[in-house]
Amino acid sequence: MSAPFLDIADLSIALKAEPNHRLLRSVSLNVAPGEVHGLVGESGAGKTMIGKTIFDILPHAVTVLAGSVRLGGQDILTMRHRDQRQLIAHTSALIPQDPLTALNPVRRIAGQMTDRLTAILGLSRGAARDRALQLLNEVHIADPERVLASYPHQLSGGMRQRVLIASAFAAEPKLIVADEPTTALDVTVQKQILRLIAEMQERHGTALLFITHDLGVVAKICRKVTVLFGGSVVEDTDAESLFAQPKHPYTAALIAATPRYDRPEDSLLPVPAEVIESTWQEIRRADAAWAEARR
Repeated sequence: MSAPFLDIADLSIALKAEPNHRLLRSVSLNVAPGEVHGLVGESGAGKTMIGKTIFDILPHAVTVLAGSVRLGGQDILTMRHRDQRQLIAHTSALIPQDPLTALNPVRRIAGQMTDRLTAILGLSRGAARDRALQLLNEVHIADPERVLASYPHQLSGGMRQRVLIASAFAAEPKLIVADEPTTALDVTVQKQILRLIAEMQERHGTALLFITHDLGVVAKICRKVTVLFGGSVVEDTDAESLFAQPKHPYTAALIAATPRYDRPEDSLLPVPAEVIESTWQEIRRADAAWAEARR
């Protein structure tokens, strides 16, 4: 098995004003080259916080207490800022949640795509434009010349997301983090975008960390899965094992709560309150042991 390109080990994050109240609790996960790894959890579980740590875009009020985040074996948390920015820019890319807010509203798509290509790959403007056209073709945009000449508001949500996908793969990154990239899209477009991301990932052989709250998406495209609850990893396994035989009660409850389109007559099952409470008790015990070890 290939060594992981992304390797997060024992990552703990807290508010600077409340260092004893952790937002991420000793989180560990890794993503190998060519692997699609799902990061799953309900809203507030800490999924996006992990993504922001990878790209060094945490809010100023938040601090890293412990742990490491390695990209290709280099820990970005211990690097000089300039070296860190260079490593992240040359090896990693982000597909964000909302394509409208992620794109600059006052610049045409051409400039937004070619800037990355000239900065990272050192291409001329002409070569960068050719590469942008090639990428827009790869994401099945029928009229790439028109799209390059457009402003973001002139494109549909699905088209804007295709532009972001093309931009993420533009400089051939080793790692892409997709942070709930279908959240702002309607259901029919979501399916197309998921298929497109999987197709592009396979074609380019990129390591992909797919952040989502949707277990249905995980079942479709992910090989490994990490389940978060309250900033803690409650399960980390391959996707097949997760759905066939989940080990943690919270994971089992999440799977049971997922609507089944092939069984529409089934009742929706909320996660039981006792499962949530017992999981929080586990976390509180771990917090107490962690605080004691730091004294």
